[in-house]
Amino acid sequence: METASNQGTSRIEARLAEMGLTLPAVAAPVAAYVPAVISGNYVYTSGQLPFIDGKLTVTGKVGAEVSAEEAKALAATSGLNAIAALKSVIGDLDRVTHIVKVVGFVASDPSFSGQSGVINGASELFGAVFGDAGVHARSAVGVAVLPLNSPVEVELIAQFQ
Repeated sequence: METASNQGTSRIEARLAEMGLTLPAVAAPVAAYVPAVISGNYVYTSGQLPFIDGKLTVTGKVGAEVSAEEAKALAATSGLNAIAALKSVIGDLDRVTHIVKVVGFVASDPSFSGQSGVINGASELFGAVFGDAGVHARSAVGVAVLPLNSPVEVELIAQFQ
C-alpha cells in the first residue's frame, strides 16, 4: 500500500493526509498532568486546547468574541490535538478500535446555547478520521471560562487493541 509522504503505513494517518491534516506535536501540559494515560485497553486524554504550533491563536467566549463557526473549527483543532495525544501513548492509530466518549467544553457567553454545534467540529473530525470506530457518546458543556481563556477544550476516551 502506498503511504502518504513518509508517514508510515498507518491507514489512519494516510486518511488524515488525504484530508490535508497533519498530526501536530503533542501540546506540552500547562499544569501538573500528562496529555494521555492508558488504563487497560483504554486511553484517556487530558483536555486538549486548540493549540496551533504551540500557540493559542484565538481566545474569548463563544457567542461574544468568538463566533460559533470559528469555535467549531477550533473544536476540530482540539480534536486533532487529542488524536496526537492518543497516538503518543499507543504508537499506531490503527490500533484504535473505538472512540468511546468525547467531552467538549465551550467557554460561553451567558446568552450562547449552541455548545453541541460547536463540539460537532471534533465529533465530525473523529467520524471522518476513524469511520465507524469514530462514532461516540458525547457531552457538550458550556462553562464560564477555560484555561488560558481558550474558547474550547476537548477530551476523549478511546479503546484500542
